Amino acid sequence: MYAPERQQEILRLAREGGRVDVLSLAEEFQVTAETVRRDLRALDRAGLVRRVHGGAIPAGRLDFEPDLAERESTAADEKDRIARAAIAELPSDGSVIIDAGSTAARFAAALPLEAKLTVVTHALPVAARLADHPGIALHLVGGRVRHRTRAAVDAWALRGYGEIKADVVFLATNGFSLDGGLTTPDLAEGAVKSAMIAAARRVVLLADSAKFGREHFARFGGLDDVDLLITDTGLSPQDALAIERQGTEVARA
Repeated sequence: MYAPERQQEILRLAREGGRVDVLSLAEEFQVTAETVRRDLRALDRAGLVRRVHGGAIPAGRLDFEPDLAERESTAADEKDRIARAAIAELPSDGSVIIDAGSTAARFAAALPLEAKLTVVTHALPVAARLADHPGIALHLVGGRVRHRTRAAVDAWALRGYGEIKADVVFLATNGFSLDGGLTTPDLAEGAVKSAMIAAARRVVLLADSAKFGREHFARFGGLDDVDLLITDTGLSPQDALAIERQGTEVARA
């Protein structure tokens, strides 16, 4: 396969999957990792992809934000495993914050009926799942609701999180990377996430491996703000070790 043909195929894979990584491409095309890096540099110079740690994403993805319905159906098995693993991080009779997002909503749905917790959230889907839970004292943080995420943002939400200190926040993100930290496409969402980090004693990030290496417009924290990352086995042991070197414990479910 000639380089232009290979690059066209790489571009197709990036657009279909949202991300490509160097090692997988090298194996698929039976070429060296350096050859793949040259292909990605060529595509990056052409404005067709954006280089990220370990691979590339399609150009324009930095500000792309799928709606909640689309995210619910993406990496469903991985998100279920992450949600189940996160149950072990619940405090006993304590207080937690649950972020907006499809993985966070799955986590909320997985909370055991015998759990006795104070739960704070600004996410309508999370609140809907927990409103009838017999052991949960639910507090809903208000504000302007973004249609895309069904989550409250802006001054009211920031004020609400500024008034509490929870035991654990179960945080979501659109992207996380070694250099870029934690990112999301929307500045208002990012501000609320920053406030949530400040409002908890312990930060547990729930993020499937496809989000690793993605960088979006609004940065709301660094990996050093995260005590524990719960992800899936799609994150390689090498990448997990690199994250742990920044001070974040990693659990691959």
